Amino acid sequence: MSTFRFSFPTPITFGAGVRKQVPEHFKAQGISAVMIVTDEMLSKLPFFTQYAEELKTAGLKIDIFNGVKGNPVKSQVMAGVEAFKKSGAAAILGIGGGAALDVAKAIALMVNHPGDVFDYEDEKPGARPFDKDIPYWIAIPTTAGTGSEVGRSTVVADDQTHVKKVIFSPRLLAKAVFADPELTTALPPAVTAATGLDAMTHLIEAFLAKGWHPMADGIALEGLYLSAKALPAAYSNGNDIAARGNMLMASMMGAVAFQKGLGLVHSCAHALSAIVDMHHGLANGIMLDHALAFNLKAVPERFERLAHAVGLSKKDDFLPWVKNLKAQMKIPATLKDAGVTADKLDPLVKVALADGCHPSNPVAVSEQDFRNIFSAIL
Repeated sequence: MSTFRFSFPTPITFGAGVRKQVPEHFKAQGISAVMIVTDEMLSKLPFFTQYAEELKTAGLKIDIFNGVKGNPVKSQVMAGVEAFKKSGAAAILGIGGGAALDVAKAIALMVNHPGDVFDYEDEKPGARPFDKDIPYWIAIPTTAGTGSEVGRSTVVADDQTHVKKVIFSPRLLAKAVFADPELTTALPPAVTAATGLDAMTHLIEAFLAKGWHPMADGIALEGLYLSAKALPAAYSNGNDIAARGNMLMASMMGAVAFQKGLGLVHSCAHALSAIVDMHHGLANGIMLDHALAFNLKAVPERFERLAHAVGLSKKDDFLPWVKNLKAQMKIPATLKDAGVTADKLDPLVKVALADGCHPSNPVAVSEQDFRNIFSAIL
């Protein structure tokens, strides 16, 4: 597999084995001490311990913060800030999926910025400015899902309420991304499916989002084209490096495209993460066909183009195709199948309605609409 370099807008080095170029990259910046931010489970895997040793052998002083568990919460961020200050590191290397990379961004923000991390919440009245230095940080994704490695926002939840809050600034962009599909081959099928459907949801909702952004639309459609073929292949054969590479690329394309906006699927998924602590990708996957059905009559021509992107001829075939893909990868067909009980309906509706994603949905979503969507699959 060849190596490619491009900026969109983050400088990206993409290809099998490119993680090995990281030590020289840091040295070129005059950086010799680095704190790795990763999640607890990943830090115990053989590839991670081997890679950390390779970085040390290459002459880098390495500290490891592995306090990321599940969905990112504020306490993880603040623990990471304390660890960074104690380490004497000059830079951060985020390694992992969306959770680890989001925490890495938030740590980078809070190292020199005062106050509470939620003081910087996007569009919050009186939010603090991003006016202090942010440590140099780079990203190595190990999943093909959120595309957080190329995103300019971080999503962090309140420890008590589990409500997710978005902190947004172009200054949070990684200084460089090393996207190595070899690191995704160890993902088990269930994680491949959930993270892959997360990427696919980003692509679909970005394309459907209201507003005019032809660049995002083009990226979304091409990313969907790639993922439609690559996700089933990566699920059935984890060592298919071409499929893994296409999914990693589609994931980044989704994160670039959704600067246009997302929609009601994400609002439903955010509610599920907050109320029942469901994995974000799994939540998107379960909700995808059910919630998208609400949009079909509003923008039929858009569904026609989505259908064409995955190799179908008619708009009415698209949602059945999604349903079949989910079944193929053993994603629960409904929330009831996933063990979510009817007593969660009211809090799910409340959180979804307050979420910031559905305002860019192609058609307005009311409280009763959310209630109907959730009720139908509980």
